[in-house]
Amino acid sequence: MMVKDLPLDQVRTLLAVVDEGTFDAAATALHVTPSAISQRVKALEQRTGRVLLLRTKPVRPTESGEVLVRLARQVARLEHDAYAELGLSGAGEPTRVSVAVNADSLATWFLPVLTRVPEELRLCFELRREDEDHTAALLREGAVMAAVTSSPDPVPGCSVRSLGRMRYLPVAAPDFAERHLGGPLAEGLAQAPVVVFDRRDDFQDGFVRGLTRGRVGASALRHYVPTSEGFAEAVAAGLGWGLVPEPQADPLLRDGRLVGIDPGRPVDVPLYWQQWRLDSPALAQVARTVTATAAEALRA
Repeated sequence: MMVKDLPLDQVRTLLAVVDEGTFDAAATALHVTPSAISQRVKALEQRTGRVLLLRTKPVRPTESGEVLVRLARQVARLEHDAYAELGLSGAGEPTRVSVAVNADSLATWFLPVLTRVPEELRLCFELRREDEDHTAALLREGAVMAAVTSSPDPVPGCSVRSLGRMRYLPVAAPDFAERHLGGPLAEGLAQAPVVVFDRRDDFQDGFVRGLTRGRVGASALRHYVPTSEGFAEAVAAGLGWGLVPEPQADPLLRDGRLVGIDPGRPVDVPLYWQQWRLDSPALAQVARTVTATAAEALRA
């Protein structure tokens, strides 16, 4: 089926429904009736021959819907840039820049990026915290326009550039290491309590598998601490061992609150910046600032 064009009012309506979560909320945001919202979405689905929304609460875009949501955000970005170049009214309104970033980057090096972006750009940042292995999914869904990710493979419609490597150190509190890790390290780590970020976190398991040649992962006695700062503090408090980002681990090591449990085996995670492939001055400036800040904070 050939689609000659996609009515932008229908595409914008789809985006509003996804952002607001319900048809009623989208109607309020767009100052129309819920019936008008429903009719526009149905018309767009008929025009594309695809189901675009899952009618859940909140609604969620289908894979086809994600493509159009991403299109809607990109059109809005380009429209804003065009208005600014033409000096038209509304160009001075703040621009929202949505970025997915992993918790460890957010806690260690990413926030200074926001302070270095020129104020005259009038950008409002909306940060989405997500594991670096999963931030690219938010780009695919059209939920964000850029992401710090561990994937070097660009999402369709996106460009990618290397940022550097985040180094993690295997550490534990001194008394914890004395109690649990006095013997062969691989056996000790496979049995000792461990701190993990959340149930998707396979980082510590992978470290132990590397020591045991894949035979076992980390202990089943694990504590879930889903904040970067809380994770480091939990390890320093002796709750378990863990892989802590170098910028957080270094001061705790100097203070004697942590000790390295395998100093010769740090783990480096490559990070990349992915963003929409748009000719947007604001997005280009954010990318330059992110790259420059990462070059100062991360390992080459």
